Amino acid sequence: MTTTTLAVLVPLLPFLGAVAGLLLGRTAPGFTRPLAVLPTLTSLVLAALVAARQGGGAAVDSATELTPTGSVPIELALHVDGFAALVAVVVALVASCVQIYSTGYLRDDPRYPSYAALVSLFTSAMLLVVYSGDLMVLLVGWEVMGICSYFLVGHYWETPEARAASLKAFLVTKLGDVPFLIGLFALATDAGSFRVTRILGTVASGGLDHPTVIALLLLAGVAGKSAQFPLHTWLPDAMAGPTPVSALIHAATMVAAGVYFIARLLPVFEASQAAMVVMAVMAAVTMAGSALAALAQDDIKRVLAYSTIGQLGYMTGALAVGDRGAAVFHLLSHGAFKALLFLAAGVVIHAAGTNSLAAMSRMGGLRDRVPDAYWTMTVALLALAAIPPFSGFFSKEAVLGVAEHVVTGHSEHAPAAAGWIVLVAGLLTAVLTAAYATRLWLLAFRGRGAEAPDHGRQPLTMTVVLWVLAVPSLALGGFAFRLLPDWFDGRDLGPTLTTSVLGTGVALAGGIVTYAAWRHTTARAARVPLGAVAAHPGGDAARVEAEAIASHEPAYGDIALAPDPADPGRLLLGPLHRHAAAGFHLDAVYAALFVRPVQAGASLVRFLDREVVETYVRGAGALPRWLGAAVRRAQTGNVQTYVSALLAGTVVLAVAAVLVATGA
Repeated sequence: MTTTTLAVLVPLLPFLGAVAGLLLGRTAPGFTRPLAVLPTLTSLVLAALVAARQGGGAAVDSATELTPTGSVPIELALHVDGFAALVAVVVALVASCVQIYSTGYLRDDPRYPSYAALVSLFTSAMLLVVYSGDLMVLLVGWEVMGICSYFLVGHYWETPEARAASLKAFLVTKLGDVPFLIGLFALATDAGSFRVTRILGTVASGGLDHPTVIALLLLAGVAGKSAQFPLHTWLPDAMAGPTPVSALIHAATMVAAGVYFIARLLPVFEASQAAMVVMAVMAAVTMAGSALAALAQDDIKRVLAYSTIGQLGYMTGALAVGDRGAAVFHLLSHGAFKALLFLAAGVVIHAAGTNSLAAMSRMGGLRDRVPDAYWTMTVALLALAAIPPFSGFFSKEAVLGVAEHVVTGHSEHAPAAAGWIVLVAGLLTAVLTAAYATRLWLLAFRGRGAEAPDHGRQPLTMTVVLWVLAVPSLALGGFAFRLLPDWFDGRDLGPTLTTSVLGTGVALAGGIVTYAAWRHTTARAARVPLGAVAAHPGGDAARVEAEAIASHEPAYGDIALAPDPADPGRLLLGPLHRHAAAGFHLDAVYAALFVRPVQAGASLVRFLDREVVETYVRGAGALPRWLGAAVRRAQTGNVQTYVSALLAGTVVLAVAAVLVATGA
């Protein structure tokens, strides 16, 4: 087969698997798991073959016009360069791991057939985005991912949290998609084509007439899809869906699509210095704000959700300083260790027996019961914290290194202001990332919360996937930074001395300070006032204990603790903790600025429709109704009455005729 044929099959096979899964899921449930796993695995093999054949050399381009559309044609086009080839491999790898993992995680779920089919469709849509060489075809995959996320996040639709989260995810991302679509049309109008290669050629020749407007419109869509400030609020709530869905969304699909889109069209954004600065500010606020919020969350999946937002901020920051190689490098390594983090969290939740025990403060006795999750999650958290020699260190240092090059004047791809913003925010986020990664590890595996019942050993399909993903989380960065330049733009992605020392130093400091804070809070939580319990006879001792410890009252006696109150995040954040835990109240701001005015406007329209429009309609119909009632009364069905009325009418007409004749 040609490389083009193989590339076509990569997104096509999961799509066919999804269609077959939806058709046969209920009638032939025995085929559900093979239809979920085999097409995705085959797609992974084909994506690897495409990458091997492409080999970082010249891009593979192929196109055919779908139908005449006027001055700007829409073509079914492929554009497989080094970026696309490697991203597709990671997408297919994570999707395959998620499908295999889900066979164990959701083995008793009656809605598994539809879930598996939607995951396959989700994967197919992302692969279409990766390989597409035409922006309108890319938009198809972009929007299919949106509807798939709606259904998958709302998988547990019987719970109000899942219903609200799926609706929020859909609406917030659509809010960004509206300017994104306008930006695509404006870009195609200036370039005369939706083809990626022709658009880049137009930019290179200086033929783009409105670069700033186009870049900002496209950036709005990317902010929604990739959960960047200020359209990031949907992602933490999306944790109401199954944990494997979270792994897929965060590691390989949806949120990675926006970063990949900018990487593919980076020259469009580089054509506007203002757009690059705006992107840098957006990345900086996203990085720092999400890291602070992660440090205050109690739900393990919400910590990881805010972590994803922050790591996407690193990728956006690399793009803001004009280096798509560093951005995609971090995208690749993040895909491995973030998928591992979510799937390991799923094992922890599975061991606890219920999703309600995802609260880290209530976890206890899980370290020895889930050793696979313990060790692999430790690897992933070290990668997240960018501790050498784990993969996250090399990819994050690539981002900080290119920011340093811009600051020192060794790069002219972005303004110096963007470099300073990304570098300072990146170092600050490195401290906070190590802090919340350490906090998560301590509370999840060394916590003293109430021990959940032992639900037995986890399915083999779940634990095997963890070790598969642990390999790239540990070893990917060490050789990737040497090989990736040949696949990307040729720029050096190796760590520089200055940012390596600074980044690793602040990360170690963040972890050590968090550990010290945990030891301090643990010591204080070891003894709580027995008098507080005596004051509430027959009450909830666990609640009293938690309240007493949270208030830092003096300790008088020993008590057996149920929820683990030793949370270093509260001590480290101080008065900022309450605001960070609520996501800095951004949802409340949106509710005040947008939701309530829209609801008030809807109430006004409903009042006008009911009291004005309907009143007019009712009034317009009243007169005919009254006339009809009068006529209906005359229809008695009595023949004598009809004859009498006929004679009376005849007499009246005769008299009238005589009077007229006499007058004449």
